[in-house]
Amino acid sequence: MSKNPFGNMGNLMKQAQEMQERLGKIQEEAEHKTVEASAGGGMVTVTANGGMKITKIAIDPEVLKSEDPDMLQDLLVAATNEALRKAKELMAEEVKGLTGGMGIPGMF
Repeated sequence: MSKNPFGNMGNLMKQAQEMQERLGKIQEEAEHKTVEASAGGGMVTVTANGGMKITKIAIDPEVLKSEDPDMLQDLLVAATNEALRKAKELMAEEVKGLTGGMGIPGMF
């Protein structure tokens, strides 16, 4: 009687499917968690969620009075990039528990 070389394949496929389902749940939950980043000493604040979506932008009215659109654009870009970096970091931490701390390339 020979052993089936694919005997564990069914178990591996089941584990992969379970991991994918858990990852989906983590992603859903992360969309309800937010991070915040600001630029210019709080003149612009951007909020993002774990789903990598910008949910809010707050601009200090004093910035609008300055009539310097280049500065405002720079502040928006800086705060947005930082908020998205923090959101990515949040997701990486959430997924870390799923992968047992292994850094899986392309995951987050």
